[in-house]
Amino acid sequence: MTSAARRAAVAACVAAMLAGCAQPGIAPETPSAPTPQAPAPPAPPIPPPVLPPPPPEIAPRAGAIERGRVSLYGAEFAGKTTANGDVFDPDGLTMAHRTLPFGTRVRVTNAENNRSVEVTVNDRGPAVAGRIADLSLGAARQIGMVASGVVEATLEIVRLGGGRAP
Repeated sequence: MTSAARRAAVAACVAAMLAGCAQPGIAPETPSAPTPQAPAPPAPPIPPPVLPPPPPEIAPRAGAIERGRVSLYGAEFAGKTTANGDVFDPDGLTMAHRTLPFGTRVRVTNAENNRSVEVTVNDRGPAVAGRIADLSLGAARQIGMVASGVVEATLEIVRLGGGRAP
């Protein structure tokens, strides 16, 4: 037997042995594709940042004074509901303030002419930065600020109201 024939015989024997090891109905192993994995669950939501608490506010009290720019409340709000539920009357003696409780009585003094008027807080505002209050037209007339629309003024709390603060 030649060496080539011997090699062919050995190869045939190896093939026969391997065929005999195979189990009926089971295909020989082939490299399999990786099994698909379930998608990862979504990342938990990022919680909002923890902010330090705001500085404690000084509770308003009778006699407290605030100085700054006061503006005339727009006439376009006539007949509309204010933050405390009143209907805005431009001829009334009322004021919008950002934090004072509703019903608070405030003496507003125009720094340019020293004229004063006593008003009641019934709305929130002003919406313009740098201003401390909005006055109704009636109050603005009393202190002589209608022509300018904005004046430097002093607010003095006469009596705190019982309404809620902001």
